[in-house]
Amino acid sequence: MRLDKFLSQQLEVSRAIAARELRAKRVTVDGEIVRDGAFKVQPEHQVEYDGNLLQLQVGPRYFMLNKPQGYVCSTDDPDHPTILYFIEEPTAWKLHAAGRLDIDTTGLVLLTDDGQWSHRITSPRHHCEKTYLVTLESPLREDTAQIFAAGVQLHGEKAPTKPAVLEALSDTEVRLTISEGRYHQVKRMFAAVGNHVVALHRERIGDIVLDAALEPGEYRPLTEEEIASVGVPR
Repeated sequence: MRLDKFLSQQLEVSRAIAARELRAKRVTVDGEIVRDGAFKVQPEHQVEYDGNLLQLQVGPRYFMLNKPQGYVCSTDDPDHPTILYFIEEPTAWKLHAAGRLDIDTTGLVLLTDDGQWSHRITSPRHHCEKTYLVTLESPLREDTAQIFAAGVQLHGEKAPTKPAVLEALSDTEVRLTISEGRYHQVKRMFAAVGNHVVALHRERIGDIVLDAALEPGEYRPLTEEEIASVGVPR
C-alpha cells in the first residue's frame, strides 16, 4: 500500500493532508523520515506519526463486544453514542455490526469489516440462531413455549415467526432462541402473548457465545474457530 494512502486511512484524513504531513517530516518508517507518498508500506514496516506507531491492517477483522445499554449499533448517529466508542482499533469506522441490537438491549454484538461474513449472519435464508436472556414484566404463561414453538403471528406481518425454543428459568426470566431477525422480534413475540419485556440480553449468535470475561463495554478479537463457525454447516 502507498504510504500516503496508508496515512489517509490511519489518520482518517484526506490524501492531500496526508501528503502535507509527509512533507512536514512527521512520518518515519523503521525510524527513518520518509516524505515520498508513493513509498510502498509492507507488513514488516514500522510506521510512526509524531512518534506514535501506526499499524498496517492485514486482512478482515472480527470482534465481539459486550454491548451496554444506551448505545446504538450504527457507525454514526446524530442523537446517540454508538458502539464504536468502545473500539480502540485503527480505522474503527470501517467496522459494522453483524446483527444489530436496540439501544436498550445488551449483550453480544459481532463487529467486522468483512461484508460476506456478516451477510451469512444477517441474511434470512441462513437462519442463524440467536439466543437471548429475557426478563419479563409478568409471570410467564404456561402455554408460551408451545405457542412460540408453533410460530407467532405478529401484528403487521404476513407470515408467523419461525419455530422458537423457550426455556423457563423462573416465573419472569426465560432464555429464548430464534432463527430470524425481524424488527423488535423478541419484544413483539411476548407482546403477542400479553407480556412485556423489561430487559433483553443477547448471549449467542450461531456458535459464538458471549465471553463471560467481558464486562459491559469490553471487546476482544474472535478466535479462528469462532470466525470459521459462521456459515459452516451444523
